[in-house]
Amino acid sequence: MLRGKTVLLGVSGSIAAYKTAYLASALKKLNADVHVLMTKNATNFINPITFETLTGNKCLVDTFDRNFEFNVEHVSLAKQADVVMIAPASANVIGKLAHGIADDMLTTTVMACKCRKFIAPAMNTNMFENPVVQDNLEILRGYGYEIITPAVGYLACGDTGAGKMPEPALLLEYILRDTAYEKDMEGLNVLVTAGPTQEPVDPVRYITNHSTGKMGYAIAQVCMRRGANVTLVSGPSMLEPPQFIDFVPVTTAKEMFNQVTERSADQNIIIKAAAVADYRPKNISSEKVKKKDGEMALEMERTDDILAWLGSHKRPGQFLCGFSMETENVLENSRKKLRKKNVDMIAANSLKTEGAGFGGDTNVITIITEDGEVSLDKMTKEEAASKLLDRIMERYN
Repeated sequence: MLRGKTVLLGVSGSIAAYKTAYLASALKKLNADVHVLMTKNATNFINPITFETLTGNKCLVDTFDRNFEFNVEHVSLAKQADVVMIAPASANVIGKLAHGIADDMLTTTVMACKCRKFIAPAMNTNMFENPVVQDNLEILRGYGYEIITPAVGYLACGDTGAGKMPEPALLLEYILRDTAYEKDMEGLNVLVTAGPTQEPVDPVRYITNHSTGKMGYAIAQVCMRRGANVTLVSGPSMLEPPQFIDFVPVTTAKEMFNQVTERSADQNIIIKAAAVADYRPKNISSEKVKKKDGEMALEMERTDDILAWLGSHKRPGQFLCGFSMETENVLENSRKKLRKKNVDMIAANSLKTEGAGFGGDTNVITIITEDGEVSLDKMTKEEAASKLLDRIMERYN
């Protein structure tokens, strides 16, 4: 995902420095070229050899180290960098960068970078809340740095409050949002539905399906990383919502219908990936649950058809994509759905195809439009989401 991208990680003196090793490892697994710059104080918390082993690159500490590959190392690295993240960022390093002090390899390199820069403060709560530190952070914001809000919790010093460096997974998301994809969806409003719905029978039981929401969540995440403003309306799911999106949790098909219809007019692209339950019990109450020969018998009614409503209310320039999950006649049934519901694209798959359907980490989809169809090989759901969005953007533009 990050192949061909160069990421500079700055590590300053903080007990949180060990977390940056996990971040460096995660970036390397995504094929990024990772370079770590450390202050001398940082080497008291973690050995530079750790980062050299994880990244395959020399960890730089001394500005005047003569054992390096380039003539002016800090300038050379600065030119290569696609993104810089200083994590943990101590009060000392924050103050230096805010006031143009460049007296070590980390600060000289960062000041020579023209790429996106992230600062993840990590320090004692009282230090973080000190007006001097807050003023310095505000100065850095004015210079274009993005400040990552520290977590709140128990700190190494024994205090509890703001100042914890966020977990590596969250720091990675900041880098991926900035660097993983071209921003071809920047400025677009995208609404995605995901997951199942649950239609209650009584206070204990409900009707649902096996959808996990993985495909819809992957689509929402890739849209965000491509620059879109994303709203994700999701039924119950065990997944963590993607970062940097507007997340709207719902339970029933009616709730999802209401949320989608309320927001639809403001959307450029709507992708309905949710597997909404087709039926719900009519006039739900425990008294309405009948017994017939010892079996439960429910009077049922169809749930709201969200995709049909969107198709009948589609405004000029809006793009609609639906999903079709079939057990037979996949292409024929999906084409009927495309025309009947007045949508621009259907992403179809079969429950009988290995690697497709609910629950797994892969999918096998066929993208259907009025012009024809394109079958994708089995791939991860994030890869499938990216390919689907490529096709959407070709038509939307």
